[in-house]
Amino acid sequence: MGTKTSIATIKSTLLKPSLSSFFEVKIGIPSGLSSWLGIRERDLNLLCSEVSLPGSSLATTEITNDFHGVTERHAYRRIFEEQTDFTFYVDSSDYTPIKFFERWIEYITNGVGEQAAPEDLKTNNYFYRMRYPDGPRGYTSQQGLQVRKFERDLKYTGLTYNFVKSYPVSITSMPVSYDGSDVLKCTVAMTYIRYVVNQGNWEWSPSLSKSIGNIFNPFTQSQFNAGGFTGMAANLVNAVVDNATGSDFAGDVVGGIAGRVLRGL
Repeated sequence: MGTKTSIATIKSTLLKPSLSSFFEVKIGIPSGLSSWLGIRERDLNLLCSEVSLPGSSLATTEITNDFHGVTERHAYRRIFEEQTDFTFYVDSSDYTPIKFFERWIEYITNGVGEQAAPEDLKTNNYFYRMRYPDGPRGYTSQQGLQVRKFERDLKYTGLTYNFVKSYPVSITSMPVSYDGSDVLKCTVAMTYIRYVVNQGNWEWSPSLSKSIGNIFNPFTQSQFNAGGFTGMAANLVNAVVDNATGSDFAGDVVGGIAGRVLRGL
């Protein structure tokens, strides 16, 4: 049987689609490269005309022996796309995107700058040694690359993609010809190790991590794996109940019960 839906609900849901032309890009520049380039970052961000929002998938493994005639698929790893393409308009005054990303790649390969002069690149015996990715003089942008998706009302209720450890891996060739003139564009593929999506002004609640410590800390994880399961699980239950009910007393009671139950296992 169908579900009855009001006209107001249909209008608010179907007649307000997200438009692809409202977005903002912030190109993260490594600290060592920023002082070396002297580029105007705002101009570079404004020249970005197109970007592909990234995606991810789950790697699964088949389990066929638990239940007769049943094949299960369990996820064991999240796989992020290897790269995301950014397309920039090329300004006629300074060719900013082309110069910027060419210099960034030169920085990665220790090209012009600290190790060599421009004329050295033309010599037959020129060689280079790749720069280390991390550290104050590394070539990766640790947290700077962002893509913000918003709507025409400019309210910050959209999405923000934050890329971790990004850098350019390729610059697509840009054909020029005597045929009809068109806007010159520069497409750059940026790679990264993962991305994090912040949904508008929504933030992770800090209460859980504060109550049980930083669960991503190797020392905390070692305690958990080495036998601290009972106490940490009780604290976890305590934090969840506190966050859900707003009552610290209720969380203490339920957490204590959970701890006693686990100790009895």
